[in-house]
Amino acid sequence: MTRVLIVDDHGVLRDGLGRVISAQADMELVGTAANGAEGVELCRTSRPDVVLMDLEMPVMDGIAATRAIHVMSPGTAVLVLTSFADRIRITDALDAGAVGYLLKDASAEEVVLGVRAAALGGSPLDPRAARMLLDAHAAPDPLAGLSPREREVFALLLEGMPNKLIARELGISEKTVKSHLTNVFRSIGVTDRVQAILWAERQGVRGDLRG
Repeated sequence: MTRVLIVDDHGVLRDGLGRVISAQADMELVGTAANGAEGVELCRTSRPDVVLMDLEMPVMDGIAATRAIHVMSPGTAVLVLTSFADRIRITDALDAGAVGYLLKDASAEEVVLGVRAAALGGSPLDPRAARMLLDAHAAPDPLAGLSPREREVFALLLEGMPNKLIARELGISEKTVKSHLTNVFRSIGVTDRVQAILWAERQGVRGDLRG
């Protein structure tokens, strides 16, 4: 018997999914939660085998909740079920510990099959999500022209640090930071910090690109 927890802030969808899960002879619905924080607490008390996790929710989003559940209960499989199919959300969810990624336009049968696969150690992925991951893997690195140190400086810039703090963090001078940023800006084709941040957003480059 697979124990399932549903975490979604839409009541109608939550109830509908609950009925689908409860109707399966090999599944037991152990709870439902309206946000990530509730989901983490219910996971702690009910110990489900699979969590169906939405991403966009109040209080705590699905990425943070997935990460918390993965740390607290690594044997619980978190299966994302969301409306969003952009590459950054997909990779963030998988990096947080989700085992699979389904979209809400999936049929009830597809969701049930996904839960069964997740419970058995599989990684169910919506074909569109899989395609995005493959395309991202095949795409050239937009930061290929940067040195490791330039990547570090750029990462700290994307985290919101001014030059003075970047220098202190890396143990280098502000002048050296400015020199690295000049090279970064030239390499990616921008002229200032704001343009660099906007470029990073368009490219899907985040502040965790160090190392």
